[in-house]
Order: sequence, then structure tokens, then C-alpha cells
Amino acid sequence: MIETPYYLVDEAKLDANLRKVAHVRERSGARALLALKCFATWSAFDLMRRYMDGTTSSSLFEVRLGREKFGGETHAYSVAYADSEIDEVVTHADKIIFNSLGQLERYGSRTGALPCGLRLNPLVSSSSFDLADPARPHSRLGESDAARVRAALPRLSGFMIHNNCENADFGRFDQLLAQAEARFGELFAAVEWISLGGGIHFTGEGYPLDRFCDRLRAFSERYGVQVYLEPGEAAVTGSTTLEVSVLDTFERGKRIAIVDASVEAHMLDLLIYRESAQLAPNVGPYRYLVCGRSCLAGDIFGEFAFERELAVGDRLSILNAAGYTMVKKNWFNGVRMPAICLRAADGTVRQQRAFGYEDYLTSLS
Repeated sequence: MIETPYYLVDEAKLDANLRKVAHVRERSGARALLALKCFATWSAFDLMRRYMDGTTSSSLFEVRLGREKFGGETHAYSVAYADSEIDEVVTHADKIIFNSLGQLERYGSRTGALPCGLRLNPLVSSSSFDLADPARPHSRLGESDAARVRAALPRLSGFMIHNNCENADFGRFDQLLAQAEARFGELFAAVEWISLGGGIHFTGEGYPLDRFCDRLRAFSERYGVQVYLEPGEAAVTGSTTLEVSVLDTFERGKRIAIVDASVEAHMLDLLIYRESAQLAPNVGPYRYLVCGRSCLAGDIFGEFAFERELAVGDRLSILNAAGYTMVKKNWFNGVRMPAICLRAADGTVRQQRAFGYEDYLTSLS
């Protein structure tokens, strides 16, 4: 038995998401690029590349990882490139997307024949959380002045728009895209490709997939562009658990169970977005606060129900632990970092990587 904690990627569940991605590609004509900022567990790439066209990145290291480990099309984007890295970025990329006209002006001459794109900001988004809202006041993410962008068109082959955030509502997606068209439609017709970014939860249960595909195809045909999608969470949702063990139980007005992982270190987005973890079946008469082992007072996965009292050594599976987890894991408190494991379609579990003291040591100086 593999020692906890570890992330467990279930290839059968991952495959189910990817088949929906493949359906969208076939029916809509859009191309799909894995958003490495969300999921970069490259041991799963052998499966993922069968259904996706490549990767999109947010940094030099990500674009290099995409080129070396995934292959296919490799799109480079960054909020800001540095003088010391732009030349290396260009060597790994098939397309490079600049966040601002200033960055395009500064580095456009160093991209050679590489197709250049620009991020646009329609000033509307689906986000209800200010921290993640690309349309928040004074947003630094993309250009919103169509007239200024028009002057740069001779240097551009495409655009990227990323204003959907955890958007599971097709109607809202359709509305946001129409608003982007109203602001930038004249520009769309002048380029070859447009990426609509990620955050569109089209692999979710009940999502009107064919309506989504038809909207993408109509958009592509209207402007004569190749459409790209950048699924991250949509590609991996529901595929992965964080496997943990109970280390201690006691009462402090409520039953408490301490497990051998940490929200702060291993599922950081739960704290950032003030969300509770998911744990199934979450039924029964015994309720526990399941807490992480770090010293952070709020290191709490959530409160869950169980059929019986928990005991030291019991194993729990925390659900939906793929997106924005392994890419954000850290060494807070020096807590042991979860291993990364894959479960094959035949049920076999293989450990891809374990982390120990030497990894902790070499992450510091």
C-alpha cells in the first residue's frame, strides 16, 4: 500500500473528460491546448496528447515544459517577459502572445518569424471573485482600447481573450463572447486565429456541448479565424483525489480529525477562494472537522459526515484535487509533500514521484 499523502490521478476519469474535449474539437473545429498553469503533471501527458493539440503557458518554464513533455502546438504567454528570458521563450514556442502593446513593441523584433498575438480585455468577465476577475478595475491583463490595438494589426496574427472563470453557464459564455465581438469584432476579422482562453466548464455534467460547439464554429466562420480553447480545469475535473490518513482525533466543541496533508500546502486554492473541500459520500451521524497538519489555524479541509467514528489510520479521499493543486503545492511548515500516483484503466496504481527531505532542502538555500 502506498504511503499517504498522495495525489491519485485516475486515468479512466481523465479519459472521460478528454473524450468530451475531442468531441468539441471535431464538431466545432476548435483546437484545444492544455493550460499548464492549472495542471502540469506531465506523467499524464501520454494520455492527454491523444485528445489535445498542445499546451499554453504563463511563463518560460511552462512553455519549455510544454515543448519538451507534451509536444504539439506550444503557445507562449506571460503577463510580462523579461529581457533575460524572451529569446529562450521564442525557441520553445509556436506562437507568442503579449499581454500589452508595450511588450509587443519591446520584444516583437526578437521573435523572428514566430506568429505574434496580443491579449485583449473586453472589460467583462464571469468571475464573481475579485481576486480572479480579469475585468476588475485597473486590470493589467490585456488591452481594451480597440483603436490602439488596430494600429498594431500589421504585427499581429492573432488574439487571446481569457474572461471566463469557472463558468459552467453556456448562456453566460455566449453573452460574454457577444460582448467581446461588439468591442473587438472589426479586429477579429483582420487576424488568423483567436484563443478564447480557459475557464469554460464545458466538460461538466449537463453542459449543452453541441450548442457550445455550434457557437464556436459560427464564431470561427464569421471572422475567418482558427479558434483555440485553453482548458485546464475542464480537462481534469473530477479525475484526481488527494489521499490522506487520519493522524489524530479529539473534540473541541466539535469532533476534529487531523490528517497528514495540509490545505495551505497541498490544496491552496481552497483557502484563497474560501471554499470547502469535497469528500464523498459525506453521509452519516458522525460529523468531523477534517483539518490539515500545519500550524495555520484555518488549515481546515471542511466539515464532513461519516457512518462511523474516525480512528487514527483511517484513509480519506479528498475529491477534485487536480486543478491548481500540484502546480501550487509548497513546503509550508516542511510538511511532507504528497507523492504523485496514477491509476491505470485496469486499476493498477503506480507511483510516479515521491518527495522527501532532499527535495525540501534543495528548494531552499
